[in-house]
Amino acid sequence: MRTINTKALFITVSLALTSLAANAQELPKVFGKTINEASVNNETGKIRCVTTEYKQYLENESSERATSIAFENWMAQKIAERRAARGTESTLNTTEVITIPVVVHIIHNGDPVGSNENLADAQVLSQITVLNQDYRRMAGTPGYNTNAVGADVEIEFCLAQTAPDGSLTNGIDRVNLGQSSWGENAIENTLKPNTIWDPTQYFNIWVCRFGGGLSGVLGYAHPPSGSGLPGLDNNGGSANTDGVIIGYEYFGSAALYPQGTYGGPYNGGRTTTHEIGHSLGLIHTWGPTFNNSSCNSSDHCADTPTSSGPNGGCSANYSCGSNDMIENYMDYTNDACMNIFTQDQKERMLIVMENSPRRASLKTSTVCQVPASREDFNLLNGINLYPNPTQDVLNIAIASNELPDSYVIYNNLGQTMVEVNVTSENNLKLNTSNYSNGIYFIRIEKGNESKVLKFIKN
Repeated sequence: MRTINTKALFITVSLALTSLAANAQELPKVFGKTINEASVNNETGKIRCVTTEYKQYLENESSERATSIAFENWMAQKIAERRAARGTESTLNTTEVITIPVVVHIIHNGDPVGSNENLADAQVLSQITVLNQDYRRMAGTPGYNTNAVGADVEIEFCLAQTAPDGSLTNGIDRVNLGQSSWGENAIENTLKPNTIWDPTQYFNIWVCRFGGGLSGVLGYAHPPSGSGLPGLDNNGGSANTDGVIIGYEYFGSAALYPQGTYGGPYNGGRTTTHEIGHSLGLIHTWGPTFNNSSCNSSDHCADTPTSSGPNGGCSANYSCGSNDMIENYMDYTNDACMNIFTQDQKERMLIVMENSPRRASLKTSTVCQVPASREDFNLLNGINLYPNPTQDVLNIAIASNELPDSYVIYNNLGQTMVEVNVTSENNLKLNTSNYSNGIYFIRIEKGNESKVLKFIKN
């Protein structure tokens, strides 16, 4: 007969319970709510996103703010209207690509540019490149996929060239607020309201060092509002906190700018892709809440498989009767695994861009153009590029008999690709066959005037 050492058993159980209690106590509280343990990556200890908690905080702060349920009812109605108007046409292609003007606020504590949270310009530019690769499903980049439901969202991002006062800017706003790290209360009450640019004309992105309950968090986003729904007045209220905020070490791409500062497997710029998805109306792939492995929640997108909760790392996972779409930008997997928005997700984002306050106005914003008052940037009339997008040859078409003096081509990181002094029409045909796929800019000069145009190589 085997005897049981009850004292040893008691000690073992007690230690186990103590360990569980300690782990529970370690879960941070953000926006007044304890983080669900499913949000914490078991390998890295990082929390991918706290937008769910932030949305609840915003609803609690204002009884007049539309609830998530009201927003989803509005969204469902808009989707039904769009599909009825589209009829049997299955394509979601827009008549033109939407360009969202961006300002990136780098919040620092006096560090030199390029160190700690005062990120280098090149790291910021690498993030804009990633956004365009991801939202355009750009072939030959990490943002491309071969999934049948994969979507080119037809949304692009550009750094603003005109500041709110009309002066020239590069779209990177460096602000020394004299504070080393930021918790949620300081961010919402001080950092954002004191630095935001007009959210009807600029999409605001903040980059800072998180502290307090946000330590270990990668980022969070301000959700959109449905037109006609209460809670998001364009002239105040939560308008002065609208945008996304990202921990500095999770902003930009180590592949594009390896000299930057990055945090582990979240070094591909996908945190910003994810959070902007929230700001354009997307929900996590498993739904709006953490239901402890339940399959009853939904992201309201039929082409994203139902999943029981967030996924970490890059391992395949089977739940709710199918393989989870771990490569979706709205899951919690590592940056290297992500490469897809779906057609239904695209439809939600386009509806927000067409109808939501402070999103729809971004479509007509002109702040990505250089200030008209600057003589050096007066536009040369009648100059165009074709074909655009291009593959092997790009032509510069001019309407007048005069040739431009010169032109310079830059890639999306601001690096010079080629400089050409124009001496004949032969110089207006450019061989692009050796260019990598992506977005480029050409600055064409004539006298004291110049014109900047964008083209895409695919």
